[in-house]
Order: sequence, then C-alpha cells, then structure tokens
Amino acid sequence: MLINKKYLILILVFSIVFIQCSQKNNFIIEKDKVGPLTNEITISDLSIIFKNDSVVSNLYDSISENSQSVFSNEDDEYIIYSKKGDKLLEIAPEKLNDPTSKIKSVQIFNSNYKTEKGISLKSTFKEINENYRINKVENTLTSATLFIDELNATIAIDKKDLGLNAFSREPIQLEQIPDNAKVKYFTIWFN
Repeated sequence: MLINKKYLILILVFSIVFIQCSQKNNFIIEKDKVGPLTNEITISDLSIIFKNDSVVSNLYDSISENSQSVFSNEDDEYIIYSKKGDKLLEIAPEKLNDPTSKIKSVQIFNSNYKTEKGISLKSTFKEINENYRINKVENTLTSATLFIDELNATIAIDKKDLGLNAFSREPIQLEQIPDNAKVKYFTIWFN
C-alpha cells in the first residue's frame, strides 16, 4: 500500500510538471513559431488550434475593391481573442480568401507571449538590445522598427519614446533609442 502511494504522488508531480511545460509552450515566441502556430499551419487549422478561444476573420472583399473607402483593408486578417475577450494575436495569411494558405505574419497583442530570453510586449529597448542582435532600424510613419533576424521579427517602438515628431523622416540610429523605450508592436514573420 505504501508503494502505491509513492507511485501515485510521483505520477501527480510529473503530471503537474507536464501541464506547466505544455502551457508555457502555448506562449513561446521563436523563429517561425508563436505559441502553437508554426510556418506549416494553414488558415483552416486556426479554428482547431484555437477551439477554446474566438477566431474572428476580416476578409478582403474584392467586390468592393473599387470603393472609395479610406479604411479599406487589402489583406485578410484573423484575430484571436481569449475566452475573456482579450485580443491575443492578429494573423495575416500569405494568400487572400484561401483557407489552405500558410501564415505570413503574426502580430502579438498579449504580453504572455515571450521569447526564450523573456522578450515580450512589456520589454524595454534595453532588454531587447541586450538579448538579441538588432540587424536594422527603419523609420516608419510613427515608429522606429527594429529588425531581428534571429527571430525573423520586427519590433516597433513609438517615436514619442524617442522624442521625435511622429512624421519625422530623419534616419534613426540605435544609439538614439532610450533604454526605457517600450515595445509598441511585436510581429513574427513566417518563411
């Protein structure tokens, strides 16, 4: 009887560790991987992968292509919301209106998603710069976009954090970015 209790406790401990590791992997960011999403996943797989969450699709309507709307979206997007209604991810497919399409990019909206080095939406420029090689900085309309080839990622930092005018087109150097500048957008690009 004593042996059975020891085995039962051992099985319980292994089960808890397995569940915790499994949950951690649901929020890991790596090159070509965001949580359960990989570069092999198709759009039709999203409803299965996120069966406990909500998948909202905003599809490009080619019929209204000639409309005069300024807010016209020329890409399909699939937005993942948690059970609580929190926006988790925004997924763009490679091909429009094609459920067999692979994923082009995943924009992250939830700080539970982290790289193995702990980088998330809550990270600062200093943390990013200390953990990853920033291959390029690009000046966009309202952000400085950091390109991190190791993750095949772009991380945007608001120009306000740099003390620059939003519409400034002057080149941005890494040295200009303050250590405490926060992440505005975090996107993983799939190959």
